[in-house]
Amino acid sequence: VQLQASGGGLAQPGGSLRLSCAASGPNLDYHAMAWFRQAPGKERERVACINSAFNTHYADSVKGRFTISRDNAKNMVYLEMNSLKIEDTAVYYCNTAGHWGQGTQVTVSS
Repeated sequence: VQLQASGGGLAQPGGSLRLSCAASGPNLDYHAMAWFRQAPGKERERVACINSAFNTHYADSVKGRFTISRDNAKNMVYLEMNSLKIEDTAVYYCNTAGHWGQGTQVTVSS
């Protein structure tokens, strides 16, 4: 399984970014897909996940602001991030079937 995350960058507080993760590998439709993030000096935390039935779960810190979605036909998972806060600054990683992507930096700053 290979994962390629993209879409990170610089955003102002209150702004939006959309992360994408392209996945390749067998039977990905059957696996949950998730976004994690790791800020400097902090442990990696799960931000959002979506299972094969398209059920979603969010960390309390992003609930109501972030939306995870997946497109099984394209083997893609997305993270729509709105109302960004400075504390959302981190490297964001996609994860599925025990595999990690390379991470994409999200920086929220005025």
